[in-house]
Formats: sequence, structure tokens, C-alpha cells
Amino acid sequence: MTIEKIELFLCRLPLVHFFETSFGRSYDRTFVLIRVQSAGSEGWGEAVAEANPYYSSETTETVWHIIEGFIAPLLIGQRFDHPREIYPHLKRIRGHNMAKAGVEMAIWDLYARSRNQPLSQVLGGTRDRIASGVSIGIQDSLDQLMGKIDKELAAGYQRIKIKIKPGWDLDAVERVRKTFGNIPLQVDANAAYTLPDAPMLAKLDPYDLLLIEQPLDYDDVMDHAVLQRQIKTPVCLDESIHTVRIARDAIEAKACRIINIKPGRVGGHQASIELHDLCAAHGIPVWHGGMLESGIGRAHNIHLASLPNFSLPGDIAASKRYYEPDLIEPAIDVARDGTIEVPTGPGIGVNIARERVDKATLRHLSV
Repeated sequence: MTIEKIELFLCRLPLVHFFETSFGRSYDRTFVLIRVQSAGSEGWGEAVAEANPYYSSETTETVWHIIEGFIAPLLIGQRFDHPREIYPHLKRIRGHNMAKAGVEMAIWDLYARSRNQPLSQVLGGTRDRIASGVSIGIQDSLDQLMGKIDKELAAGYQRIKIKIKPGWDLDAVERVRKTFGNIPLQVDANAAYTLPDAPMLAKLDPYDLLLIEQPLDYDDVMDHAVLQRQIKTPVCLDESIHTVRIARDAIEAKACRIINIKPGRVGGHQASIELHDLCAAHGIPVWHGGMLESGIGRAHNIHLASLPNFSLPGDIAASKRYYEPDLIEPAIDVARDGTIEVPTGPGIGVNIARERVDKATLRHLSV
């Protein structure tokens, strides 16, 4: 396939409900969609960078700049036999994994569509349904948090994750356990703590959490290794794992027992497959994180999460939790048993609602 055209769409969608983490509260999401074309076929991807540099140093503006100025010139007019060639082809560009991932994942969609195969089959997926968990942000009160959890459990989600930060941690976890018993529960700190907080984090051990996600700094491995030796709850790394090499170092240092894979964070599907295989070889279970994606990014996530070592429910929830309406048809939904069907149509297997994309678009570029 020869990449003939790349289009960028800077979009903004309002969230159904605000979403708060240790970074702050969001009421909408701004993101970049990518459309690639070759020989009459198209593919869609989504760059997960946000408008602000709080989760990552990348933003929607850096993504736009890197794709327009550097990635597109490296790809337009070039022929590739398989999308696995894209990630190494872009190696000369240091970092900017979210920009790379948005384009690379669109090319995987293009390739699968051109072969009339579902993306999961091309990626090496083995499941026709994936287990779905839900991520619940910091709320205005514990009562409000309990109400949110009750609603999500009623919807069938197999696992609950709550965001924590200093001052919103022990009391929240204790209240969840007291109210809902031994439900599958994990917490996500988004790098809100430091190593001297280890004694406090150890107080979470009696609550039988599945894991604590990214408790310490976003670029840290070694302090996490120290922390894991001091607490019983499994540490899961997210922000720290932005390359396969860092994941290898973290595993060797015993800095974590679980890894969260987000293709946007590590550079796309090929890097995610390599990370998935590395973890499988070392007996490290993985699960698929989320970045409040629209249905386009969410569909990509579903296909990737069909790989065999994604053994824990991921943060891939129903579209209606975030956007109403979403940018795709049919909307992604969760069955009563807490699973999501892997689409069987070509590529990501969903229809792009172009009129909704156009309505959400703030800026457009065609290269």
C-alpha cells in the first residue's frame, strides 16, 4: 500500500459528565483524528493527546505540528507491505508517541479494511468479546462516588477503578468496601504521590485491591521498585511505560507486577504488540487503559484488547458514558455480563458518522 493522503481533524466533544483526576477536572475533550487514504481505501485513527500537557508532554498542538511537519513527509508517497513497518520507519523522530500512534493506527485500519478483515484478526487477537471495567473520576462527595459505582455495577461492568489523590484515598476505598463488599476494585493515582507516602499507601493493603496504578512520578521506575517492596498491593505502571525498553527495565527491577498498555502512549499497535509479548514472556498480566477516546479510538482499543495476555478488564466502556452522540455507528455498548463484542466488520468495524465529525471539527488539514 502507498500512503497517498493524510487528513487531520482537530475536534472537541463535550463529556456527558465531568471527569476528574489528580490533574484536574475536565468537562470536554479536545483531540486529533487522523484519516489516511490509499488506492481507494481509508483508515481512521485518533491521537490521545489532550489540549493540556498534564498527563503527557504531548498536546493536540504538538501532535498537529509533528504529523504535518514530520510524519506526513516521511509517509506520503511511500509504499509499505504491512503496517508493522510504520513504527520503525518513524524511529528517526524521537518521542512524540501519541502523534506517531494516531497515524500508525489509522494505517492498521486502512490495511485491515483493504484486506476485508477485522483489525483484531490482523493484530493477532484471539477473543470475540473483551471484559470491560470502568474508571470513575474523583467526585464532589463520597455519597456521589457511591452513587456512580452503584450505577456502573448495575450496568454490568466487571471491575471498578476509582481515581485517588492525597486527601481522597483511604476514606474513599474504605467506603467502597463497606458499601459494595469484595467487588473487583483498583485505584489510579496518576502519579499523585511520592516515595515518602509509602506508609500511607501501605494502609491500602488490607482492602484487597487488584492494583494501584501509577502511584509515583510519571517518569520513575526505581522509586516504584522500592515502593513495591514496601506494599503488598500490586503496583501497575502506566505513565512510566512509554517504550518497550522501559517496560523491560521495570520488569527486571521488579518495579511493578502489572502493566497498563495504552497504544497512544507507546506509539501505536506494533509497539503495543511488542509490549504485550514482552509481558507475556515474563508472566506479567496486562490490561488496556483508556484516554476518554471517542468511538474511533475506542474501537481500536477493543481490537487490541482481544490479544491473549490482556487478562484483566480494561478501561474500555460504553460510548454513552462519555459522549452522546459519539462519532461512530453503532455506538459501543457493554452487555449485561460486562463484556464488549469485538467488531467483525473490516478494519475497526464501525461506521464513521462524518456529519458528527464535521460538526465537532475546529480545524482541518489535508496533506
